[in-house]
Amino acid sequence: MPAATPGTPSLLRAMNDRAALELLLAHGPLSRTRIGQLTGLSKPTASQLLARLESAGLVVATGTDGGRPGPSAQLYALNARAAHVAGLDVTPERVLAAVADLTGTVTGSHELPYAEGTGAVEQVTRALDGAVRAAGIGLGDLHRLVIATPGAFDPQTGQLRYASHLPGWHSPTLLDELAAALPVPVEYENDVNLAALAEQRLGAARGHEDFVLLWNEEGLGAALVLGGRLHRGWTGGAGEVGFLPVPGHPLVRQVTRANTGGYQELAGVQVLPRLAAELGIDAAPRPEPDAPHGPQVAVAVALLERAAAAPDGAHLSFLQSYATVLATGLASLVAVLDPEIVVLSGAVITAGGDPLRTLLEAELAELAPSRPRLVTGEVRERPVLRGALESALTAAREEVFDTSRQDTARPDLLRQGTSR
Repeated sequence: MPAATPGTPSLLRAMNDRAALELLLAHGPLSRTRIGQLTGLSKPTASQLLARLESAGLVVATGTDGGRPGPSAQLYALNARAAHVAGLDVTPERVLAAVADLTGTVTGSHELPYAEGTGAVEQVTRALDGAVRAAGIGLGDLHRLVIATPGAFDPQTGQLRYASHLPGWHSPTLLDELAAALPVPVEYENDVNLAALAEQRLGAARGHEDFVLLWNEEGLGAALVLGGRLHRGWTGGAGEVGFLPVPGHPLVRQVTRANTGGYQELAGVQVLPRLAAELGIDAAPRPEPDAPHGPQVAVAVALLERAAAAPDGAHLSFLQSYATVLATGLASLVAVLDPEIVVLSGAVITAGGDPLRTLLEAELAELAPSRPRLVTGEVRERPVLRGALESALTAAREEVFDTSRQDTARPDLLRQGTSR
């Protein structure tokens, strides 16, 4: 189909189509009359629009509006099955895959323990196959895939950096191998960046253009959102704050070989049992074998949850000590970036709840010249995976909602992906 010329009827139709699809996504099922009211279109034009979108497989009729006097109005909804996307969250412990339909509803997921000696391509394809089967679709139905990993793939070399603890992901040909094995357009993004994207779209950072997300699970990391956009840096390493030299810990040299730095050594998950022991706090109970995180994280989470539940005496001192070491590195970020808010995310930080957040905010006020508001992340259920799905959905909707580029006589084209 030729490109639409500005002001032509085809362009206006495509603009109206997109506006209606966005309204159905935001509001759920709507009547023809309500769509006309929200878009400013006449009833005949709204009727033609809905007929066109229904024929294209983008809209389905679903029930009637029986809550009003008079004849019931037919309701129309976004066709959730018009496109599907997938996200993968890769950590040193496991590979987690999920599939979502066009509305963002997760329709299938699959988790594999990270198997030493198994190649990255095999682990990705096995996890993705399991999620697709659970969703009741085929790989060819996927519109887009976003893979989250620690670190970042260098845009100049294509190799994974800042994540030497992720075995099997450092081959210089890995991206080509994955592209050959996956019959769907695929993108790669840093895990903490995707957690920030989830908060920006669905959680505590909605409506904020400048914010920092501070993350702590297996490692300390940050995501930087400036002017509403993720700032990745020249090599993708913006936000790798675990490598920051900080007061309170000796300099760590050759950090790329050690895969650690001063801030990680000062405030990472591994310091919490030591801080508790110094205050005479009993060790946390041994984590269950099927705990959602590794044993280090599970122990830290248990210690912080117990302290936050009774924040007095030794527990208060424990929370204060941890707030101080966290603030030591966070102060550098705040001094440089001056964000509007700081979102606290990751299982370890959020386990401290409001008591830890309040202490951290007070410490930061003493160490940094500006005073951003600290908020706890609201996307608690697998935020990295949720961010991967949101990223994939943004791209998929951009394509599917642009009816000027669709052959409406062949709605099957909406569901077919191509390899990268």
